[in-house]
Amino acid sequence: MYYISILLYKINFFNMEIKDLVPSIKEEEIGQVSDGYHTFDELYYYRMLYNAAFLNELAWYEDNATSFNIYKSKRHHTGEECFGGGWFIVMVDLPTGQLSNHYEMKYWDLFKIPEKEIADEWDGHTPQIAAERLRKFIEECDY
Repeated sequence: MYYISILLYKINFFNMEIKDLVPSIKEEEIGQVSDGYHTFDELYYYRMLYNAAFLNELAWYEDNATSFNIYKSKRHHTGEECFGGGWFIVMVDLPTGQLSNHYEMKYWDLFKIPEKEIADEWDGHTPQIAAERLRKFIEECDY
């Protein structure tokens, strides 16, 4: 397992990839890179589970996902299979904006949300924009 010092986070590695920082790492080992607490594989798995739980719960409360347009699809808005096949996209239109993520087909059944033949067009959001939209949605919720 590869460990990256916490100090690396203090240096600006904008647009650099792990394989550039650790030239000896093999492509199949990147998921095992760790900050000393969690590997990339663990963090992506947690993110997928949290996303499934959130969308499943939201879809259950929101009249079968219609008001937030929650769904999963094996095809992008162009009609092409996600990443050439073996992947799917989940999407939701929150009042604060669209969110989307791709996952491998082995996780399809964890998302108990409606299926759509072809996904809506992606609005161009970045991970940073999606995170801000989600944060605003959480802040505006009345629990």
